[in-house]
Amino acid sequence: MLPKWFNDWNSENPTNIYGPAILVGVVGGAVFAAAMLVAFGRPFAVEAAQTGPRGTGMSVTDFVSDNATPDPTIDLYYTEPPYIPEGGEALAGDVYENVQVLGDLTEDNFNRLMNAITQWVSPEQGCAYCHGDVDIAEYGADDLYTKVVSRRMIQMTQNLNENWSGHVNISGEAGVNCYTCHRGENVPSDIWFRIAPVTEATAGWASVQNRVTMQSGSTSLPSDALEKYLLESELIAVHDLDPRVAGRASDEGYRTWQDTERTFSLMNYFDNSLGVNCVFCHNSRAFYDVAQATPQWATAQLAIGMVQEMNVDYLVPLRDVYPPERLGPVYADAPKAACATCHKGYQRPMGGFDAIGDWPELAATGAPVYE
Repeated sequence: MLPKWFNDWNSENPTNIYGPAILVGVVGGAVFAAAMLVAFGRPFAVEAAQTGPRGTGMSVTDFVSDNATPDPTIDLYYTEPPYIPEGGEALAGDVYENVQVLGDLTEDNFNRLMNAITQWVSPEQGCAYCHGDVDIAEYGADDLYTKVVSRRMIQMTQNLNENWSGHVNISGEAGVNCYTCHRGENVPSDIWFRIAPVTEATAGWASVQNRVTMQSGSTSLPSDALEKYLLESELIAVHDLDPRVAGRASDEGYRTWQDTERTFSLMNYFDNSLGVNCVFCHNSRAFYDVAQATPQWATAQLAIGMVQEMNVDYLVPLRDVYPPERLGPVYADAPKAACATCHKGYQRPMGGFDAIGDWPELAATGAPVYE
C-alpha cells in the first residue's frame, strides 16, 4: 500500500507511460531482429553473380526466389521447325504478288513464317491485321499501314541478327525475332515518345527536371535522356573530374553537372530495363575508369549503338506511315525503342531463349541457311 500523499500526487499529475513504452518496444525489437540477422544470416536465400575481379565488390546479388521467376511471356511463345528445302520447290516471290522481302523462301517456309508472325504480333486479329478482311488473292496490296510497317520490321530484325551479333548473341546464340519485343501484342510494351520539354512554363534544364515521368523512372532526373542519347546520339558523359576547369556551360564539349544528371537518368533507365544495378557494368570503386569496367560494359556500348540505329534508320522514318492514333501524344512522333522494349526487366530477353534457331529466315538478310 502506497502512502496517501503519493496516490494524491499521481492523481493530480498523470503521466502517459504508453508512448515511451511503445518506443522502447519498437527500438528493442529492431535491435533484436538485427542481432538475429547477424547471428543467423539472411532470412531468405540469395545468389550473387560476380561481374568483375575478386575482392572488388563487383557482384550482383538477387533473392533466389526472384531469380527462379521466369519471364511469364515465354510460355506463350510460338515456334515451328523449318521445312528443309530439297530443291525445286516453288518460291514465295513467284507464287505471291508484291513479296518485297522473303521472296527467296520456299512457299512452305514463307507461309510458316507468316503464321508465326501472326502468332507473335496479332494472335487475335490474325492475317487480317496486315492484309485486311479480303480474299487471299488480294494479300499483295499495301493498303494497310500495318503491312508496310511489318515489312520494314522484318528488315530491321534481319539487320539486328546479322550486323549486331556482338550484342544479341553475346551469351550464345539467341538473336531476336518479332516476339522479342511484341510478346503477342500489336504494339510492343515499353516503347517511348519525345516529351521534353515537360513544361512550357520554363526553359532549359528546369523544363525537363523534377517532373515525374516514365522516361525519368519517376525520379527528379531529366526526362529527355532517351531522346538525347538514343535518338540524337549526344555524347554520354559526366562532368569533368578535375577541379576548377576553365570554360562555360555554353562552350561546345563542356560537360556540366546537368549533363551528369542526364547520364544518371539514362543509367537508371538501363538498370530498371535489365533488372540489374550499377555494378553490373561498372566497378564501384572506379566508375569512370573503363579499364576496370566489367565485360557487360562493352556489351552495353554495343546496345547503345544498336538502339540508335534502330531508331534513326528504321523506326523514325516510318512516322508518315502511321495513323495519328499510333503517334506520340506531344509531338506526334513515331514510336521508338530502347532497352526495356526487348529486355522487359530481365537481364537477357526471354531468358536467353534461342529466338532464331527455328527461324533462320530472320537471322540474316541473305538466303537462309537451314540445318
